[in-house]
Amino acid sequence: MDLDVFVTAHRTEWDRLDHLLHRGRRLTGAEADELVALYQRTATHLSLIQSSAPDPLLTARLTQLVARARSTVTGTRKASWRDAARFLTAGFPAAVYRSRHWWVPTAVLSTLLAALIGWWIGTHPEVQSAIAAPDDLRRLTRPGGEYETYYSSHPAASFAAQVWTNNAQAAAMCLVLGAFLCIPVIYILFVNVLNLAVGIGLMSSAGRLDTFLGLVLPHGLLELTAVFVAAGTGLRLGWTVIDPGPHTRRSALAQRGRAAIGMAIGLALVLFISGLIEGFVTPSGLPTWARISIGIAAELAFLAYVYILGGRAARAGDTGDLDAGGRSAELPSAA
Repeated sequence: MDLDVFVTAHRTEWDRLDHLLHRGRRLTGAEADELVALYQRTATHLSLIQSSAPDPLLTARLTQLVARARSTVTGTRKASWRDAARFLTAGFPAAVYRSRHWWVPTAVLSTLLAALIGWWIGTHPEVQSAIAAPDDLRRLTRPGGEYETYYSSHPAASFAAQVWTNNAQAAAMCLVLGAFLCIPVIYILFVNVLNLAVGIGLMSSAGRLDTFLGLVLPHGLLELTAVFVAAGTGLRLGWTVIDPGPHTRRSALAQRGRAAIGMAIGLALVLFISGLIEGFVTPSGLPTWARISIGIAAELAFLAYVYILGGRAARAGDTGDLDAGGRSAELPSAA
């Protein structure tokens, strides 16, 4: 492409579009139609220049022009309660459902790994001695020890808020850092698995695994599921960098990234619920069976939410991405 010839041929159209945009709402019907046509042509011109003869100054000018035109043509869209309701009943569960082929294997493998490492720690005294001194291990695992008092050592409300904040940060990091070829996600996931495995191993070696599970399961089922969903989605985002599929890498990452940001908000709500359970149910005086039943009920409710509402929304075409009016238009990458 001869860039000078191209600019000479189309400069008049760009200047006319700029003039119409400055007119704003004072356009006639014919001028409004002309603005739409010029917007579409200028968007195509921008795509051609980007793919064939990239020029930073010209690209910047046309990008700004196309953005202004798009804003004028589509209007400014404000979020509403209807959008929030749609997100909670369709967008978020659909995104979780669509990524199930990533987070379900992540959950299964992580649970098996935690059980295996926990067994290794619990059956090898030399490994336990490498973790802490014998007196420290007894303080952790004895009746009324630190594993038990951890959940009641602070006021329930502040403890729930602290747990929620920490878990939400971990989930958000899994979602955001997944784009770095999955490596940070694997590290965060392994740290969580290792912490769980150490508790399993040390408490089982003390003959108190039932007590440990009675403390962990009420909130841990939902909490760990949320972490696994975040990790699986982060891994999916990282794999998109490697294999974007039929889309361009930029387009595929944009789509997956927007869905991941939405999932971060949804998972924060899920972790808020698990934080309430951890702050108020886990340290309560309820029988162990009752506390575990509450945790199982919360987990089953979340899975039903994902597989029923999310499955229905996904089959209807919802991807968890923004709707067409809320995301940037995709331009052809070649002439």
